[in-house]
Order: sequence, then C-alpha cells, then structure tokens
Amino acid sequence: MRGFRRRQPEGHAEVEPVPNARRYEALGRVMAALSSEAEVRDACRDLMWWRAADESWHVEWGDGPYASEVADLVIERVREPGVEGGLAGPSGLVTPTTANLDVMGVGFLLRAVDPLGLERLRTTPGLWRMSASIEGGGEPGGRTGSRRDWEELLGG
Repeated sequence: MRGFRRRQPEGHAEVEPVPNARRYEALGRVMAALSSEAEVRDACRDLMWWRAADESWHVEWGDGPYASEVADLVIERVREPGVEGGLAGPSGLVTPTTANLDVMGVGFLLRAVDPLGLERLRTTPGLWRMSASIEGGGEPGGRTGSRRDWEELLGG
C-alpha cells in the first residue's frame, strides 16, 4: 500500500513508532492525573477517551473545567520520580475548549464541551458537596430558625 507510507523530507531519518505499551502508560498517567483532583473528577460529565487514527488519544468531557486548566493539571502531575522536569508539555494550541499535549511522546487532544471553569465550579454548590455540608454544620441542641447548608443545596 504505497499511498499510506509517511514520507520524510530529505535528510530526515524515519521516526520510530511509539510502542503500544507506552501509549497505554501515557493514557493511564493522564487519567490518574485527572482523578487525583476531586473537583475535576466530580465535575467532568460524560468523560470519554478514544484512540485516533493518528495513534494519539482524544479525551473529551462535558461541563467541568476548561481544557487549559486540565492541561495545566496534567503537565503538573505527570512526572517521573527522581527525574527533573515533567513528562508532559504542550505540543500545540491550548485554549479554553481544546489543548494539544505531548505526554511521554504520545499526542493528546483534550476537548471541553460547554466548559464552566474551575473557579465557577468551586463557587457553585452542588450535590457532590452535600456530604461536607451535612457533616460540617450540625447544631447539637436541635433546630434553629436559619436554614442549614444541606437545605440550601437541596432547595428545601
């Protein structure tokens, strides 16, 4: 199949393909970085990922943080113990809705659909904050005239 071979410019050596084990290790490190931040983990709806035709990974979510915020998180968290510098960095355009990253030599496209941003998520009460509200503000003597935090969350 002659048409599918990637041709390199004169004087450039053929680039070695990245082994599949490294591709999946890079995906695992990105997903571990995403799950390490509770607000990112809980705010991203419909988190999906798939391998593209060019062997890169596409990660997409609805609502939640901006793609630039997730890219910063991944760059900060994907590190090798005992090695200076990170294993991730931007490889292209980084905007609020998309970010191109290189993680361990593997390409990633992060895409936020209808993002809200972490700052807005931190200030907006949600049901995932309910347990902290219930545990934090109980009056030992009984009910007072003011509404409790969990009543504000549930609208009661």
